Amino acid sequence: MFQIFTNINVDWMGWRKPLIAVSILVLLAGLISAIGRQLTPGGTDAFNLGVDFQGGTVITAKFKQKPSIDEIRAALNSVGINEPIIQDSTDKQDEVLIKVPLFQDVEAASPEGIDAAAGETARNTQVDRGRETVKRALDSFGQEAAPTQSLQQDEAAAYKIVGTDSVGPVAGAQLRTQAIQATLLGLVVILLFIAFRYDWTYAAGAVIAVFHDVLVTLAFFSVFQWEISLTVLAALLTLVGFSVNDSIVIFDRIRENLSLHRDKSLYNLTNDSINQTMSRTIVTNGLVFLSVLALVLFGGEVLRGFSLALFVGSITGTFSTIAIASPIAIWWQSKLGAAAVKEIPIQQSGQKMASASRRSVTRRPVTR
Repeated sequence: MFQIFTNINVDWMGWRKPLIAVSILVLLAGLISAIGRQLTPGGTDAFNLGVDFQGGTVITAKFKQKPSIDEIRAALNSVGINEPIIQDSTDKQDEVLIKVPLFQDVEAASPEGIDAAAGETARNTQVDRGRETVKRALDSFGQEAAPTQSLQQDEAAAYKIVGTDSVGPVAGAQLRTQAIQATLLGLVVILLFIAFRYDWTYAAGAVIAVFHDVLVTLAFFSVFQWEISLTVLAALLTLVGFSVNDSIVIFDRIRENLSLHRDKSLYNLTNDSINQTMSRTIVTNGLVFLSVLALVLFGGEVLRGFSLALFVGSITGTFSTIAIASPIAIWWQSKLGAAAVKEIPIQQSGQKMASASRRSVTRRPVTR
């Protein structure tokens, strides 16, 4: 295997407490930000949820000469729509889908405590307000076609709004629920696989590290109020696989070293395994980081949330493999091993084995 650094000898386990303290500080910052925003009168929500989760209006516009996405976004920003989602139509090259968030000064329909007629009126008001605002923005490209004429029939027209629809908060709640269910299901499957393939102590360390990566990424989104959309959800699910993959590489090296160096403690074996895989970590994770950095710098507004989530997650995923997953797995194994020694003493003195999760052993102290 290609080696960038050879003979690395860093006491990663000795740095585990300061590194874990850094993670705790970041998580506390995110928690304080989320709670503070919710409790502050007139403050914002804990997270800046996009149209997909919060609800809004979807407008389909047809152009004779379609402007660029950036030009449409600039026009929408000029009329006060700061976080629109603009997508090209998949089957019609001259059409775009424009999603605008709910207008806070318009009374939104509530699932409970309001009759159906009032709820329908509120939804229609949101749609009408969204259509009117988008029309004012698109008028900067030319006038809209007359209602009784198609875009091609009206020679003076530059565009025509051909469809409007409402995405209510009920659909947003369903999306949030499905997002949480998908993430938890993925973590359960990962837990079972690693427990079957390696050991349940390793599985616990890997899953806790994945939770850490997701929570740290969400903490950044809360503190800086980056918008959370469906693309951010896709990035979070990608981070789950990214983090676990890096952890498994180190766990596999630990398992190999357990059979080769039975006279060493788990503390030293873990340090050796992390150092032996450090070149691989730098090459693979470094290339991922550079790719994600390119998305952040040149991906544009459409991929902004997705690229920011991957950017933060690629850093925390590498960090948690060393500072979270490995120390937790080894600490847990040391506790289980000590309990096993107390229950079934070893008759042959001086016998030492590194793997204590499946048999009674004596070992050198794990912690320093």
